[in-house]
Amino acid sequence: MPDTRSRPAGRANRLAQEKSPYLLQHAFNPVDWVPWGEEAFARARAEDRPIFLSIGYATCHWCHVMERESFEDEDVAALLNRDFVSIKVDREERPDIDGVYMTACQLMTGQGGWPLTIVMTPDKQPFFAGTYFPRESMAGRAGMLELLPRLAELWRERREDVEAAGASALAAIREVEVRGLGSGAGALDEEALRRGFGELRARFDPHQGGFSRAPKFPAPHQLLFLLRWSDRTGDRRGVEMVEKTLVSMRRGGVFDHVGYGFHRYSTDARWLVPHFEKMLYDQALLAMAYTELWQMTGDDAHRTVAREIYEYVARDLTDAEGGFYSAEDADSEGREGAFYVWTRDEFDEVLSAALGEDVAGLARRAFRIEARGNFADEASGLRTGENILHAGETPAEIAAALGEDADYVEKRLEEARRVLFEKRTTRERPLLDDKILTDWNGLMIAALARSGLAFGDESLVGAAARAADFVLGRLRDGEGQLLHRYRDGESAISAGAADHACLIWGLIELYGATFDPRWLRAARDLLDPLLERFWDPDRHGVFNVDATQTDVPVRQKELYDGATPSANATTWYVLLRLGRLTGDLELLDRAEALRGALAGPVGGAPSAHTMSLVALDLALGPAQEVVVTGDPGDPGTRRMLAALADRYGPRTAVLFKPAGTPPASGGPVAEALAEIAPFSAPHDLLDGKATAYVCTGFACRRPTTDVAEILEQLAGSPQDN
Repeated sequence: MPDTRSRPAGRANRLAQEKSPYLLQHAFNPVDWVPWGEEAFARARAEDRPIFLSIGYATCHWCHVMERESFEDEDVAALLNRDFVSIKVDREERPDIDGVYMTACQLMTGQGGWPLTIVMTPDKQPFFAGTYFPRESMAGRAGMLELLPRLAELWRERREDVEAAGASALAAIREVEVRGLGSGAGALDEEALRRGFGELRARFDPHQGGFSRAPKFPAPHQLLFLLRWSDRTGDRRGVEMVEKTLVSMRRGGVFDHVGYGFHRYSTDARWLVPHFEKMLYDQALLAMAYTELWQMTGDDAHRTVAREIYEYVARDLTDAEGGFYSAEDADSEGREGAFYVWTRDEFDEVLSAALGEDVAGLARRAFRIEARGNFADEASGLRTGENILHAGETPAEIAAALGEDADYVEKRLEEARRVLFEKRTTRERPLLDDKILTDWNGLMIAALARSGLAFGDESLVGAAARAADFVLGRLRDGEGQLLHRYRDGESAISAGAADHACLIWGLIELYGATFDPRWLRAARDLLDPLLERFWDPDRHGVFNVDATQTDVPVRQKELYDGATPSANATTWYVLLRLGRLTGDLELLDRAEALRGALAGPVGGAPSAHTMSLVALDLALGPAQEVVVTGDPGDPGTRRMLAALADRYGPRTAVLFKPAGTPPASGGPVAEALAEIAPFSAPHDLLDGKATAYVCTGFACRRPTTDVAEILEQLAGSPQDN
């Protein structure tokens, strides 16, 4: 539900008719906000006013601060309403708009972030950019009461300069695009992987994990690359960096030790003090990283963290129809983190009353509760006496120190967590951003399916399938084209390249977890519009939006990875995956064209493009396809498929062809698979037993009915395959 707690009574503005929770948060501001659209720009031209563009998202803490200080203020609103046409944009609904003007902000100021503040001409040319501005000038930062009159005067008195600056800014943005993807010059080879590893190694924090000092952001695509590097080279330092990072994150305050799930990032170097919002994409990509780390190391603690993430998502971010909500806010009760922190007195009182002082003392030690607290007020920097729960010792370490049984300690701490969770439900919850986004759902579908396959957990696979059915069924327009956002019964906004690519990734993983060819067919069907509508025939790669999306002044291409993998990297990855799963050489040719186009940006800064390095690892191979044919109910077939599911095989694709007696009678599933992946058609049972065909480059080794031999073939060198 949209947040209505801070709305003053009064007249609603035009945002009241929108579906975005972020826009609805501003629907009762005294600012005369209007949504992005031609009506707003026509009004600005007719009234000869500049545009004040404010971009943010529903769970953005500093967006809330700027709203409270400025957009709910009558004096600021009067200036905006007198001199500007004010437009609000939800960056998660319209990442294409955000991308253009974030680039403008970075070019004009050297930095960016949200809230994003842009002042521009009615022709969408930005001439002023920034992020958060307070109501009044402070600490060298201009305040809105001072800034707005100066900008209005600039518009009236120096129009030629303003228009020249706006034209120059757009020209600079277009130049950035021209310098982006090339036409195939240069090459990406294993040297790019080596350099990417070296750059991450140089930035790695050996004490706390992660690849910066402070703030520290989770960047799971970096971790996925490092695992592949270790698998490819045998260099264990990649796995060690991943394990140090993920263990430190799970112990830190960036993890919600009471309700599970990860907060957005850590404001400090120790993963202790988070920015408290929780995003769906972080849960998806981190769960994937923990799953792959478990496959690499066999340490069940990592599998447990992935399951904890999924428990949180199922409980708090899942729609009744199966789709996944976007995020939970950092703020409640008018301040950040209030939902999550505890004073020592409250902590002790709750646990002592329910479980006794002994368990309360055990929990104080486990969650490192201090009398002074460890959480500081944002404005003053002084401790509030509240604690962010985090872990120092493991339950086993605490048990050893106290001479207790480890199982006993673990059981008591779980009881304490449940009591704290129940108490926390009585607090005012942060806002839930309940819009459902196609690209972020695609990432969660991919994660659930991959973990469900690895863990042998049908409930995770089922959750992925429900979400896929929801997106494929609900997020379509009247012509069957994919849409970006669903909320409150309405599907809207044309899907971008990232929506297509991420959903395709999810569907590929769902096929691998179910071997239901309909998911492979759905992925292949979505690839056609991605290539037809978004592909650049001249310089290759995919634009963020298709050619019909004409309301943004620059058609951009997303190249480097941010909080989520870039659209071009994900497109490259799914082209390779689908090309190899289906045997479609045209898809592999398109993937090779994208590899050449990405050579410049990826080769120039490999560690800024780690999802591209994941794709490059797959492109370099050895990539293997395993076609398993057998009776689905046969124990031998199940053992064979389970052995393939258990292993870490980032360059291995598995197809399953049901077989009966005679071998060719696999039924409609086998027929559907043969239609999508024709090279699988000739593969039949050997001696009436479940049989595997290990193939590289669509050339297969001798078929085998022996699980050990399958694994031996997969472990062979590229030359052997």
